[in-house]
Amino acid sequence: MTSTPAQPAPSATGNGTVPGDLTPVHPVGEPVVIASGLQAPWSILRLPDGATLISERDTTRVRELLADGSLREAGTIEAAEPNGEGGLLGLAFLADEAAPGGAGWVYAYFSTAIDNRIERMPLAGGPGSHTLGAPTLVLDSIPRAGNHNGGRIAFGPDGLLYATAGDAGDTANAQNPNSLGGKILRLTPTGGVPDDNPFNTLVYSFGHRNPQGLAWDSRGQLWASEFGQNTWDELNRIVPGANYGWPHVEGQAGDAAYIDPQQQWPTDQASPSGIAIVNDTIFMASLRGQRLWSIPVTGPSSTAAPTEWFVHDYGRLRDVVSGPAGTLWFVSNNTDGRGSPAAGDDRLFQVVIGPS
Repeated sequence: MTSTPAQPAPSATGNGTVPGDLTPVHPVGEPVVIASGLQAPWSILRLPDGATLISERDTTRVRELLADGSLREAGTIEAAEPNGEGGLLGLAFLADEAAPGGAGWVYAYFSTAIDNRIERMPLAGGPGSHTLGAPTLVLDSIPRAGNHNGGRIAFGPDGLLYATAGDAGDTANAQNPNSLGGKILRLTPTGGVPDDNPFNTLVYSFGHRNPQGLAWDSRGQLWASEFGQNTWDELNRIVPGANYGWPHVEGQAGDAAYIDPQQQWPTDQASPSGIAIVNDTIFMASLRGQRLWSIPVTGPSSTAAPTEWFVHDYGRLRDVVSGPAGTLWFVSNNTDGRGSPAAGDDRLFQVVIGPS
């Protein structure tokens, strides 16, 4: 571990946008290690009080990052049953003074023996001593398999919970309106159907293979990263009720029946998981591609050409989030059974970002 930077509270905008400043940003200098010794980390959750929680897929532990770079266990998701790409996946937080403890709820997306589901747990304690209380079910019956489980969850600017659900290895799920698989879902904090959802169900968009990144730009536009099959990985601008084509198309097909991705990559250059948006610049963590991508948002429905960073320097990258002011955090994922772990893996990194 090279250093442990200070950890102030996240910005109020959540996705790292500096109010009034939308100049595109990019990494400046080399990353430093914040923490090491993580086991198949999946999601980085920065809390309003300055604390950070990290989910571990296979141990099903939620670990808290301490100020000196060490890690402690804040809780375990007892119902999670890891298998293949399933296990403890995404985390999200909702501030709620009415929650037990008065702080709010930590949400977890995870795999059981029979499905993927979302639970929430009250957050107790303060930075350095956080614990998770008894879980409450939010949503179950999301299809699960050894792969294509989706798993990213995030609260949008509208206060609603969004979740990425993979097709669970059954391509028919993506076009089936009665399946939660192959979709981006939108639900109330307790799992209900919002009144303005496009199909009067939890489905917000469909025709997805395995989306794993969610973030909003300064206009409130939702973006999602998605694993392709053999040819193209995708970055999609999400439109309510839209069909993104899987399994009929992969990548930019030019078919008016489907929404084409804004950007696409060969699968050996991406295999994208988490994304973050800082100053309307999308940062995308890539697994097989072993690099970080930056993609400036240039308009309501357009992006500039992507730029790659740290190619093969740190191995597989699973998640990326806005860090303390002027920084970006990302986590490696070399202990997930598909990578080649280096000393200290898996590791959480911080890199300074600045104007392009």
